[in-house]
Amino acid sequence: MNIGPSPAGDECEGSIPAPVRPPDALFLRLVKGWIWLAALAALAGWSLSVLGQLNRTGYALFFAAAVGILLAFRRRWDWGRPRWRKYARRFRHPLPGAFAVLAALILAGSAIYPPTNYTGLNYHLARVLQWLAHGQWCWIHSPVVRMNYSGCAFEWLTTPVVVFTNSDRLLFLVNFTPYLLLPGLIFSVFTRLGVRARVAWHWMWLLPTGYNFLLQAGSIGNDALGAVYALAAMDFAGRAWSSRRISDLWVSLLAAALLTGTKPVSLPLGLPWLILVVPLAPMLRRQWLPTLPVLLLAVVASFVPIGLMNKLYSDDWLGRTVEPFHKEIHQPLIGILGNAIQVVLNNFLPPIFPVAGWWNSHAASLLPRALVEAFNANFETGLFLTGEVPTEDMSGLGFGVAWLLVVSLLASFWVRGTTRQTPANVPIPQWLCRSVLAAAWFSLLAYFMKSGMNTAARLITPYYLAIVPLLLIGPGQSQLTRCRWWRALSMGVPAIALAVLIMSPDRPLWPATTILSKVLAQYPKQRSAARAVEVYRLYSNRNDALAGVRELLPPNLKVVGFIGDGDDCDVSLWRPFGSRRVEHFLLTDAPEFMRARAHYVVVGGWELGVNHLSIKDWLRQNGSELVATTNVTVKIAEGPQSWYVTRFKP
Repeated sequence: MNIGPSPAGDECEGSIPAPVRPPDALFLRLVKGWIWLAALAALAGWSLSVLGQLNRTGYALFFAAAVGILLAFRRRWDWGRPRWRKYARRFRHPLPGAFAVLAALILAGSAIYPPTNYTGLNYHLARVLQWLAHGQWCWIHSPVVRMNYSGCAFEWLTTPVVVFTNSDRLLFLVNFTPYLLLPGLIFSVFTRLGVRARVAWHWMWLLPTGYNFLLQAGSIGNDALGAVYALAAMDFAGRAWSSRRISDLWVSLLAAALLTGTKPVSLPLGLPWLILVVPLAPMLRRQWLPTLPVLLLAVVASFVPIGLMNKLYSDDWLGRTVEPFHKEIHQPLIGILGNAIQVVLNNFLPPIFPVAGWWNSHAASLLPRALVEAFNANFETGLFLTGEVPTEDMSGLGFGVAWLLVVSLLASFWVRGTTRQTPANVPIPQWLCRSVLAAAWFSLLAYFMKSGMNTAARLITPYYLAIVPLLLIGPGQSQLTRCRWWRALSMGVPAIALAVLIMSPDRPLWPATTILSKVLAQYPKQRSAARAVEVYRLYSNRNDALAGVRELLPPNLKVVGFIGDGDDCDVSLWRPFGSRRVEHFLLTDAPEFMRARAHYVVVGGWELGVNHLSIKDWLRQNGSELVATTNVTVKIAEGPQSWYVTRFKP
């Protein structure tokens, strides 16, 4: 990877800054290769869906054709010889070494544990299994509405992995691989936008230790992946300013498209990218013919295809009409305040927050009633929720990175006059750099004014790396990195990240349940220990939460019906992948509709209770009989819930 110049290679007091070293050819090839691979994966998914051939044969033929075309039109390939000794020397520095240790632990945790990210299981993986079962992308009849209207770029990367392995164990590579590219991309983008090389060098290692990047690097969440696309779009647009190569602009275009295709909430980030790219538009016009197929590929990889499907099936481009709660802000000022509270809570609280339960119960009572009512009218429930330890579902940059940014910003004003600073040497005009940096904050403001979702700290992951450079361009930042106290604080950031990674309930790297169970046995009245044991046990079973329900099904059953709420996960019933198909039903579906598609139906007790139905009522209404019953705890907040295996009477 490109790890930039060492800190000793930057400017000294009163001297001209040393030129930024050109990036390694291998690093550039890896970034370009990933962007093109992701775009082609989207093309494969949509085109094979049109043909009804979303299967192993279809993918094999597609990628064989893609490799053949690449070989036919390739130019001379020069990946550059990896300079391993140079890399080894650079990783002797504490910050790069800490990043290497964290990456190795992420890889180890991902190899030991299967994916447990709940949204990843609930709809990322679940929708892929549905598409493969139908041989194409399809609008799924399900209460899990996110399976239909959400962006597909992440899923199109994971689909071939599921197709060729019939497993979810290697899906983490879709996040882990681009995670390794983050430091080089951060350094390149930051220096191009005016951050001094010394400052960018330190933060290129610190920012990837943010909880959201750290925890999702070994996961099947799709928030951190969007940050890689956002950086790549900005980076290659910046490269095009100096290189004037149309190929750099093409990669930038594809990366921006993939950013929107991964999560629509990232659409406002198109503003800073457009400011940077629009002056380069004449390059595209001059070479419009070779640009045309790249532009078409970008459209396919972007939000456009799923937006068209949303318009067709729900009459709304974003698919908001299918949500039971419209997660859209009606009062912009309330949106800004509510989202800001979420971001502050999940970024500045300590990594261990034992009073989270008390806070979650009493937070609303600490605010004026009118303000709470306004929040409730604009946001999902759970606006003030936080956890005892960071998890993938709610984490932002986290305690270490967030507080170091605040300290650095304030301290830079104090030390700014102690050293004469020379301007950063970048090919992009300074006024344009400032416009791009300011536009990133306006993009975040636009998100705050429109989104009523309750996990803002996680959802704005692609925004963090776009807004941070504006905080680091001050003249005192470079001098600050020379201070011993700042370097000591900076080493505390990966130390905190290491603790978070080890403690993570998703992939704990310590014998959590064994030790905590012994503590609980010795102190049976210790509520925090009991809560911790429950959390770690629940997460350890999350990948196959309904395994007990699956065991109650006939062994050779090929199709099973499933009735649950929008947060229930059916992945367990698909295992082993390729052996069974799961058909989703609603409680309002007619018996004839269900009977024509499945003989056995698994019914969730929580969904029945919410709709004030008993299992006896449901059986009587649908002419079914009860086969078996079991209890499963899917969420701690819900506790043990009944699950019923039923079948239609002959």
